[in-house]
Amino acid sequence: MSSFFLDTSGLIKRYLVEAGTIWMRALSDPLAAHTLAISEVALVEAGAALAARQRGGFITLEERDTAVGLLLRHAETEYVLAPLTRTTVDRALLLTQRHRLRGYDAVQLATALLIHAQYLAANLPILTFVSADADLLVAAHAEGLATENPNTHP
Repeated sequence: MSSFFLDTSGLIKRYLVEAGTIWMRALSDPLAAHTLAISEVALVEAGAALAARQRGGFITLEERDTAVGLLLRHAETEYVLAPLTRTTVDRALLLTQRHRLRGYDAVQLATALLIHAQYLAANLPILTFVSADADLLVAAHAEGLATENPNTHP
């Protein structure tokens, strides 16, 4: 059993078929018994990504609604949800000054770093940061997190 933090670019691969989907679905299979943490912000970002795919004609309205429903069900049953707090926002702001990050990417990384610190304090498995965003992976690695890019997996 391992622990992973999924930013939205990694998380969405569970709900859309694209590079890294097979790996992400295997990682998130309940039988794998991994701990999967996400920021509550990821729910909004993933919902927006699914809606954009539907509006762009890449998935149907039914596929979008099914994926959103599944995302929400998984949020209740399979993910450790980290709330957006002032501590997270303050940490994210500092991260934008040290790394090439967009706003919500900084929030994702700040959330992962706070969870990572909690895991270390509790002697839990080391947290691996999962993202398909190159800048975000570079920043996460520089901040001391193990990283995985689902796009590098079949």
